[in-house]
Amino acid sequence: MPQDVHPAAPAAEPGASRKTPPRFRKRRLRVDDVTVVEKPMLRKAVGGTVVGNGMEWFDFGIYGYLAVTMGQLFFAGGTEGEGLLGSLAVFAVSFLARPLGGLVFGRLGDRIGRQRTLALTMIMMAASTFAIGLLPTYAAIGGWATLLLVLCRLIQGFSTGGEYAGATTFVSEYAPDKRRGFLASILDTGSYLGFALGAAVVSLLQFFLGSAAMLEWGWRLPFLLAGPLGLVGLYFRMRIEESPAFQAAQDAQEDKAKAAAVDGPKTYREIIAGYWRPIALAMLLVAAANTVGYALTSYMPTYLQEAMGYDALQGTLLTIPVLVLLSAAIPLTGRLSDRIGRRPVLTIGSLITIVLAIPAFLLIGMGNTLATIAGLAILGAATSFYVGNLASALPALFPTSSRYASMGLAYNFAVAIFGGTTPLITQALIEATGNELMPAYYLVATSVLGLLAIRRMPESAKRPLPGAMPAVDTAAEARDLVAGQDDNPLLNIGGMPLDLVPAGHATASPAADPVDLPADTEIPELRDLEAAGVRS
Repeated sequence: MPQDVHPAAPAAEPGASRKTPPRFRKRRLRVDDVTVVEKPMLRKAVGGTVVGNGMEWFDFGIYGYLAVTMGQLFFAGGTEGEGLLGSLAVFAVSFLARPLGGLVFGRLGDRIGRQRTLALTMIMMAASTFAIGLLPTYAAIGGWATLLLVLCRLIQGFSTGGEYAGATTFVSEYAPDKRRGFLASILDTGSYLGFALGAAVVSLLQFFLGSAAMLEWGWRLPFLLAGPLGLVGLYFRMRIEESPAFQAAQDAQEDKAKAAAVDGPKTYREIIAGYWRPIALAMLLVAAANTVGYALTSYMPTYLQEAMGYDALQGTLLTIPVLVLLSAAIPLTGRLSDRIGRRPVLTIGSLITIVLAIPAFLLIGMGNTLATIAGLAILGAATSFYVGNLASALPALFPTSSRYASMGLAYNFAVAIFGGTTPLITQALIEATGNELMPAYYLVATSVLGLLAIRRMPESAKRPLPGAMPAVDTAAEARDLVAGQDDNPLLNIGGMPLDLVPAGHATASPAADPVDLPADTEIPELRDLEAAGVRS
């Protein structure tokens, strides 16, 4: 913090805004302030995060593909129907641990860094999944087997609670501003590929080993595979460096702490008090996106079997081509948001759901294979516009110093409340009303709430993240950005971690002169100074 900032500065000018005392101004943006993203580092960051994300979701997902087998092995009686209910209940338990994981890892990630925290989530997920492959069954130790399985699933859910918020935060902070939507969207492609890998491994084992061998010992192999795959994911994650935005924020925070003893990462009480509006917007958006996503991925095979009369194999096979197309479409919608904005693309996802969810379920209800695939494709299209942009839109709602924790709080509570309960709620609505269109009505309702949130959220495409410096691809872009900073509507100097200087302060270099900010510009450093006792 410059020496000029002190309580004895000149009195405020008459009529000045209380938010921005006229005697303080941010200095101008310089070329060396702009982060020029190195392409090799960016490839390492995106590749390492995507590989790790895919490995984690492989670990998390294989349990679902072995639910019937796990029910027979870890619950009393071992009959398929009763055991399956218990197995699905254990699957749902993992969602209870996700908010806690989000709280713990979010706070940790804002203090020790994104890279180290993501490495820790990778270790915990791989270790807990590997441990499931070593567990004795109910026949060997009785109810203790069930308790150990629940414990491993709780650790998996706890780890997952820190994974998505951390991965999206990390990639968003690494990406150049103009390509953040595309690069961040690749994360969700990695997630779906992780699920696909899990399905492929389980299917191949079932085909080659047969049901008897799978029940006896083959079920352990996918879980044990998590060990070496976890080491691969950990290797990639340990090779990437801390995000530039976090490192710059840490450096700036050290300077502020020396000048005014201001602490950086906030407590959750401070986060909720200071950012409750963006947290609420994020939760509504996550609820809208995940109800559509979980309806397509987790609930649709059950819906096709229970409501539409398809057999189990048909119910699974009909969703596979849609999921493959969805994985390919997600990066395209991310790239589109870099061109036209996050809000328009997210709005398209919500409108597709609001307008076409009921027709989609009517198509599925016709019982014709092509009509069913068409209905599923409509839901897949809505999911791609939603999911492809969450990873870039949500981190932009929060400042760097509290981004991981805020993301973990908003995302995991919303997923636990809305995403994981979508199959249960929609099936319960059908049974309560007898109306097979109730899932469509539920998706429409959540997307209406999501649309309201989208209309209130700020546009973040092509803009620096809050509390971060601009990020560009080349040094030439950095020079052009600095030269045009006075006329660039995409730059918010007040939200950047630049030094404060007294208004009218003369400097040796014009580039360091204070920039004349609008009267209502919010400058976080002024709040920090006032909190530390430096009054304006």
